[in-house]
Amino acid sequence: MRKLLQYLKTGNDKPILSDQNVIDRIYKKLRVQVLLVITVGYGFVYTCRLVLSVVKKPLIDNGIFSAQELGIIGSAIFYTYAFGKLTNGFLADHANIRKFFAVGVLISALINLAMGFSPTILLLWVVLWGLNGWFQGFGAPSGIVALSQWFSIKERGRYYGIWSTAHSIGEGLTFVGIAALVSFWGWRAGFMGPGILCVLVAFCIFIFMRDRPSTLGLPTIADWKDDHGISGIRKVDKSHNTWKMQLSIFKIPAIWVLGLAAAATYVTRYAINSWGILYLQEAKNYSLIEAGSMLGITTLSGIVGCLAYGFASDKLFNARRPPVTLIFGLIEIASLLVIFYAPPGNPFLLTVAFILYGFSLNGLVTTLGGLFATDIAPKKVAGAVMGFIGVFSYLSAATQDLISGHFIEKGTKIVDGVRIYDFSNVIIFWIGGAVAALILSSLLWNVKPSD
Repeated sequence: MRKLLQYLKTGNDKPILSDQNVIDRIYKKLRVQVLLVITVGYGFVYTCRLVLSVVKKPLIDNGIFSAQELGIIGSAIFYTYAFGKLTNGFLADHANIRKFFAVGVLISALINLAMGFSPTILLLWVVLWGLNGWFQGFGAPSGIVALSQWFSIKERGRYYGIWSTAHSIGEGLTFVGIAALVSFWGWRAGFMGPGILCVLVAFCIFIFMRDRPSTLGLPTIADWKDDHGISGIRKVDKSHNTWKMQLSIFKIPAIWVLGLAAAATYVTRYAINSWGILYLQEAKNYSLIEAGSMLGITTLSGIVGCLAYGFASDKLFNARRPPVTLIFGLIEIASLLVIFYAPPGNPFLLTVAFILYGFSLNGLVTTLGGLFATDIAPKKVAGAVMGFIGVFSYLSAATQDLISGHFIEKGTKIVDGVRIYDFSNVIIFWIGGAVAALILSSLLWNVKPSD
């Protein structure tokens, strides 16, 4: 382990290059390259995290696992991801991002391959899926550190929005592509397909990703862009070392409120991700491919939502996040009410509601899941603050899976050999998360970013 940490440690800073033309050329090229790697790469990595959402019905129908057991397995990845994202977030501030990201993706891919071949023993699946969560926790800190190092404050909303489309890319590949694999070749193919894919992705990340600008002899992004903040910015003491600055985030009240808001948002997010396909199959009589395609629509609108949130908060509100968060939160709640309570028999209305849900939810994940926190915390500890928010987000997602699985199991009856589901109680729980997130995020209306 010590050798691995030593290998992952970031390189030493190099003397700053003297030729401004060379600096400009390298920065312009590598910014595009880094953004593509963390966005497309992280999108593919998501397929190794969401497979269980697609294979739930085959596993239940074949009597392999019950809904409650699947809730236990599903919660394992969230618990380990939560703490993995925290510890890995702290490590990412010290790590070579290229190596760090690639290693996490490779091990997650190998675990998915193991799941595809493993016997269906509950304890074994809990352990494997939990390990997968830990190594999945390498991805987000790598992305946020790269963003904070290669993109300045005034443009970060837009580029964070682009990076956030990775969630939608991954969900789309899973809900449509992996659903097709499972439909044709069975649930084991759902694990093996992403595993093989992400082994290749890990090698591409290792080849094309880059570490911090300073390790390449480039000035800081703030110096290169001449962007040292916005009006009303909070100045932070940069004389402390990285570890002390990381610990300072625990003293910022707004970070704690953000964590709670993120937790509430992730109740709804992973309720739909984890149980949405089962809900559409049982409550709306959709086939697996139809249900996957419906959630696939949310991923397309989610890409638009991420980009729209970043652009609107940067350009229309001068990098202020709360006003746009309020708008997106109201849209999300309205769309959920339509999805669950609109009269049946209107697929067009349901489709529009899912489009608006994907648009608004992904905008909220963009800000509450990390963007706003990186605005508030010092840039040097972006990985740590991302990990801190991740603990709230994914402990909440894990608890959601347990509670949702319990509600769904309790609402299930067997009538004449047919399994009948009652989702009424769990729906209230899912919508409640969106309402709580809106209330908590509104408390941060006047919070200022830091340098």
